[in-house]
Amino acid sequence: MAFGTNIRTYFDGKWHDGDVPVMRASDHGIWQGSSVFDGARQFDGVVPDLAKHCARANASAEALMITPTMTAAEMEAIARDGLRAYGAGQAVYVRPMYWALDGSDLGVAPKIGATGFAMALEEVVMPDPEAATTLTRTRFRRPVLEDNVCNAKAGCLYPNNARMLVEAKSKGFGNALVADAMGNVAETATANVFMVRDGVVFTPIANGTFLSGITRARHIANLRGDGVEVVETVLTFDDFHAADEVFLSGNFAKVTPVRAFDGTEYGIGPVTRRARSLYWDWAHSTGT
Repeated sequence: MAFGTNIRTYFDGKWHDGDVPVMRASDHGIWQGSSVFDGARQFDGVVPDLAKHCARANASAEALMITPTMTAAEMEAIARDGLRAYGAGQAVYVRPMYWALDGSDLGVAPKIGATGFAMALEEVVMPDPEAATTLTRTRFRRPVLEDNVCNAKAGCLYPNNARMLVEAKSKGFGNALVADAMGNVAETATANVFMVRDGVVFTPIANGTFLSGITRARHIANLRGDGVEVVETVLTFDDFHAADEVFLSGNFAKVTPVRAFDGTEYGIGPVTRRARSLYWDWAHSTGT
């Protein structure tokens, strides 16, 4: 099922209207899970950090032993060409994807140089900035590099994220606040996380169990540039219960306010609003 509407698909060297088939039944990516993707966003006529998202798609492919077939610049050019079919006021999700076509070593390892590529553009509205979510704990944890490809935006990681999210939804919450292998807070099921205490912003230090996101890095730079102290450190669940504000960071919504975490309630505070305002100002100032 498609994620959005008004879909265009780049496959086999050209753009197609609609959600076209791109995989075969025996492609390594479908039966061995060797697929990676990335996501950028067009909104208000800008596509922030598109080059970084394309570069990360290649890095993710290499981490999963899939051979990239184009440079990040070539991928970016394809995306911008496809986006010309949409109006500046349309919000579009940009998703480049690689998967291995063939396997080696009894079919398990991806075969070098045998790679499929597609890019999907889907119209998906930007979420309401006042639409706050709620968080709860989950029994599922983020893996470590020794047992999974935590250094890639890999499709095979997402069933674990889905377990977290489904558990949270079954308890009546919008998302899950997730622990790493040591029991400290890593991120949520779908996004990086920030908390605010006494005007200082804190976020879990990148320890290899989760992707330190492109949008996360942008928020850190924007806030520090605005004179806000941002600390990357080890954070516990108790730290989040003691927070004044909590917000999520990801490509899809950029900033998502959090109004509650397992009985602790927050407002949509001034730092959360400032982080969003700074991001929008930065995105429009770059014109990308």
